[in-house]
Amino acid sequence: MRINELPLLDRPREKLQRKGTAALSDFELLEVLIGSGSSVAHVSTIARNIQKILRRGANTLSIEVLTCIPGISIAHASKLLAAFELARRHLVRDAQALRTTDDIVARLDDMRRRQQEHFVALSLDGGQRLIAQRTITIGTLDTVLAHPREVFSDPIVDRAAHIIIAHNHPSGLAEPSHKDRRLTHQLVAAGQLLGVPVRDHLILTKTEVFSFRDHHML
Repeated sequence: MRINELPLLDRPREKLQRKGTAALSDFELLEVLIGSGSSVAHVSTIARNIQKILRRGANTLSIEVLTCIPGISIAHASKLLAAFELARRHLVRDAQALRTTDDIVARLDDMRRRQQEHFVALSLDGGQRLIAQRTITIGTLDTVLAHPREVFSDPIVDRAAHIIIAHNHPSGLAEPSHKDRRLTHQLVAAGQLLGVPVRDHLILTKTEVFSFRDHHML
């Protein structure tokens, strides 16, 4: 579906403004980077072609490869390569395996001070390295809801080996509520059915962390 055929709130730029970059899929992020298509190809077609190249490895990207894609000019290709190079230089932590609870908490440290509940999902590969982190929902002061469909749709596309889910408690109490326990059980069951297991569910506050895995509750 083309961008102009999507409901306004579901378009990549509008979605980014409402939920932040973490809520966008790789495909949507590429559409934002590209900006607009051309008379040769629509932006969605260009993004899909770039995504195919990225799946072969980011090291395959070059000016020559990108400008062979219909609709990509030298200016477009230069901007894309510059963005990827900045990410490579400054997001090295994403290449590190998230093996322990402390590793995960360090990755999610910015969530601990938020005044609303944020529910996020991390897609991990077989080596426990981060593929993508996405904000699934943002709730009110004390409530956030997440449906299995929203949680697993992108990790399935990512071909994730498993996922980690997390949310914050602005109240300062990390103890899971009955709703948290019920949601965790639903997501664990869905992950088993879909072949994308839930490795852990973390609840974060400014000073505390609760791990369902460490408490043998998964």
